[in-house]
Amino acid sequence: MTDFTRAPRKAKVQRQTKETQITVELDLEPAPSFAQGKVSTGIGFFDHMLEAFAKHSGIFLSVDCVGDLHIDQHHTVEDVGIVIGQAVAQALGDCAGIERFGLMECPLDEALAKVVIDVSGRPFLHFGAQFRRPFIGQLDSSLLKEFFGGFVLHARWTVHVDVIRGENDHHVAEAVFKAFARAAKRAWQTTGNAEIPSTKGRLV
Repeated sequence: MTDFTRAPRKAKVQRQTKETQITVELDLEPAPSFAQGKVSTGIGFFDHMLEAFAKHSGIFLSVDCVGDLHIDQHHTVEDVGIVIGQAVAQALGDCAGIERFGLMECPLDEALAKVVIDVSGRPFLHFGAQFRRPFIGQLDSSLLKEFFGGFVLHARWTVHVDVIRGENDHHVAEAVFKAFARAAKRAWQTTGNAEIPSTKGRLV
């Protein structure tokens, strides 16, 4: 039987359009002494959230994005979600030997977020987060849903995001990303066997 705990789970994906040029590299099981990858999207707060995702999921993540920010941020934020989703799907392959489900609640001061994940092969997003201000730092807060939508569609995950409470938008967003990271870490962790975690024998 293949030891799936030792199988390399990494990917590099590039996306080139008239709107964005993106390269994402990730490793779901980096060496203990790995150096954190560089995240550069041109949007400071968005970089901060992606770095939090990498840190709290325990992965190596490098994101290099040049987007048409002179128009607005939509293409950059959504397309980064698309490419990270594609990279995760590539790294997981047929998802043999993973836990599949992940759930986490994370606080940040007064904010509390809950994320539930099913690596189901069926993309669905519930995004129950609302923000009081149109911008968090330089990031258009309405685009956070677009990031998760792009990720979910291309990773082919079912993801439920709920903000239980929160007043400060920075805290709310960061609690969401940290909860998402920790839930993802649980969902893609290996079980040590080669089984597909579905009674159907495949995740579709």
